[in-house]
Amino acid sequence: MPTDTWYRLPAARRQAVLDAAEAEFAARGFSGGSLNTIARNAKVSKGSLFQYFTDKAEMYAHLSDLASVRIRTAMVRRIEEMAWTEDFFGSLRAMLLVWTEYFDTHPVDRAFTAAVSLEPDPAARSAVRFVVNRHYIEVLRPLLQIAREAGQLDREADLDAFLALLLLLMPHLAIAPNSPGLDPVLGLTDADPATTAEAVDRLVGVLRSGFAPQETKASR
Repeated sequence: MPTDTWYRLPAARRQAVLDAAEAEFAARGFSGGSLNTIARNAKVSKGSLFQYFTDKAEMYAHLSDLASVRIRTAMVRRIEEMAWTEDFFGSLRAMLLVWTEYFDTHPVDRAFTAAVSLEPDPAARSAVRFVVNRHYIEVLRPLLQIAREAGQLDREADLDAFLALLLLLMPHLAIAPNSPGLDPVLGLTDADPATTAEAVDRLVGVLRSGFAPQETKASR
């Protein structure tokens, strides 16, 4: 968390630091991001950054949390419109398409998500993933729970396993279209909307096969 000094700053000064840090980390990741560049672009001294955050990793984790909140807020508005207890897998498909569309139209959040997901520094990656995973879990776990209670998932479905798969799948869908070489199988690199939708359909089909009620799978 930022220090008390951070919260006492004028709002404009805080925003200048956030904008500079987000741009630098989104472009270069944690390891390549330069505090000197952040300080210069925010028009503050480098030393003052350590009055706002205890270290570079804490700043990075805070920015990851802010990006996650933006993404979560946008997604939850759409998720709440979907019929999870009547058509879970149809809603899942719709959510994943909205997810890919969001990142296609929000390049800063896409770049930051890529930087977080592909960060090579183990300490930074661990701190940031802890922050980011909390948002995924808080939104997705209740959807799986109500779907199982409504009979949309098999009553013996392993929700933790389902959740773990979504935590792997969703970042991949977010960044693969703009990360050459990350997806060698589904054709997501530079994919058009139709190709992305086809990939989502295939992935949802696999999840349906593994987690739909047995009687539903038997009738397909």
